[in-house]
Amino acid sequence: MRHATPGDWSGIWSFFRPIVEAGESYPYPSDISEDAARAAWMDTPSATYVAVRDGRVVGSYYLKPNQPGRGAHVCNAGYMVDPAARGGGVATALCVHSQAEARRLGFRAMQFNLVVASNAAAIHLWRKLGFEQVGVLPRAFDHARLGLVDALVLYRWLD
Repeated sequence: MRHATPGDWSGIWSFFRPIVEAGESYPYPSDISEDAARAAWMDTPSATYVAVRDGRVVGSYYLKPNQPGRGAHVCNAGYMVDPAARGGGVATALCVHSQAEARRLGFRAMQFNLVVASNAAAIHLWRKLGFEQVGVLPRAFDHARLGLVDALVLYRWLD
């Protein structure tokens, strides 16, 4: 696990694009351009990290303040794992690392704003790693196969 560099983008994009095009777990437009995706994942966040296995990027996450000013002590994070690496502990490692990095960067809590309710594997993992459901956003995600589905807001105090 390390900070992402500009040279890591092609590895991230190789799984970012098909995951987003599937329309099942991220709110990005299915036809997001590579430039817009790079800006959203690499440029806008406070920090972006990659998980590398055998010299290949197999996962990535970003951290950023969830809100400005008086809400900036709570961070938001986004995670993606190469489908070829799923089931190998990458998502767990990303989340554990992100919590440590968030603490190191001075964040006191972490909030996931839009966890798609049909993404049972992610919900199970986030709960296992200490996140609590604090809200339901009815029909907030337009799932490519299922139509409008609920999204969950998950939260974890880091102190």
